[in-house]
Amino acid sequence: MRVPEELRRVYRRQGYGLVGDHSAVKTCHWVRRSLNTGGEEHCYKERFYGIPCHRCLQMTPSLGRCLQSCVFCWRATPGDLGVDWDQTRLGEAEEPDAIVEGCLQAHRRALTGFGGNPRVPREMLEEALHPVHAAISLEGEPTLYPRLGELVEAFFDHGFRSVFIVTNGLRPDVLASLGREPSQLYVSVCAPDQETYRRTCRPLVPDGWGRLMETLELLGSFSCPTVLRHTLVPKLNMADPAGYARLAERAGATYLEPKAAKSVGYARRRFGYDEMAWHSDVRAFAEALAAESGYRIVDEHPPSAIVLLSKLEKPMRLY
Repeated sequence: MRVPEELRRVYRRQGYGLVGDHSAVKTCHWVRRSLNTGGEEHCYKERFYGIPCHRCLQMTPSLGRCLQSCVFCWRATPGDLGVDWDQTRLGEAEEPDAIVEGCLQAHRRALTGFGGNPRVPREMLEEALHPVHAAISLEGEPTLYPRLGELVEAFFDHGFRSVFIVTNGLRPDVLASLGREPSQLYVSVCAPDQETYRRTCRPLVPDGWGRLMETLELLGSFSCPTVLRHTLVPKLNMADPAGYARLAERAGATYLEPKAAKSVGYARRRFGYDEMAWHSDVRAFAEALAAESGYRIVDEHPPSAIVLLSKLEKPMRLY
């Protein structure tokens, strides 16, 4: 089930490399910053978990599909473009190996221009052309791809050393039967209660909150580290740290990551720059969350407006 050409044009204009009928890759801002500064600037994943920023490949196997339409999401929706497609189903799934190989080709094409930049160290660019970390997180909901565990396996088979999955948690059945776990599993928990969830995440299925709660109960069965990601907008979902703490207790997650939502892409149609949280706001929220939850602040990355909390003394290095 191919996404509409109108949507594909939007993705191409935004710098996505399209792979097959339902996957895509895009080099993120921090990969570019890392290359342009010789590694002096990098993302929170490198600071927290030791992932080499310039060797990260960011991709999705579920382009244009999701079970939510979050207020803060940057992706284009049918309402944004005035065209219709079923966001909640993927259709025929392409082969995991073909997706990985296509993503590597598209990723390398996106980096070719850096070869003419004298500020980019040659050795660093060569490393970037051979990524070792895959973030299955770019856009859409990855659990709508029915062979997600096989995709994780395929990345490892192609020499990747770590793989992250970021999910909204609305397919606990898929997570329960992955087969191959990622190196780290993120679940987006962007509301402390059901009513805030309904207003913020705008689920496209009737039992979204119940599905999310089922996923939180499931996290204790994973052997890999697990993360609750709180993407926050003041006056929308950046409230009730005690409610978020109760969900953390329910999940027993390894980490909590409160992070400011950014008014970028199509999210700009729903909230503006003046409505965003800044790092000082996120830090204050994290301190309140720590006081309620028993988790402690172990690190932060102000350029990304993100704070890391854990019951560990320090985060586990994955690379």
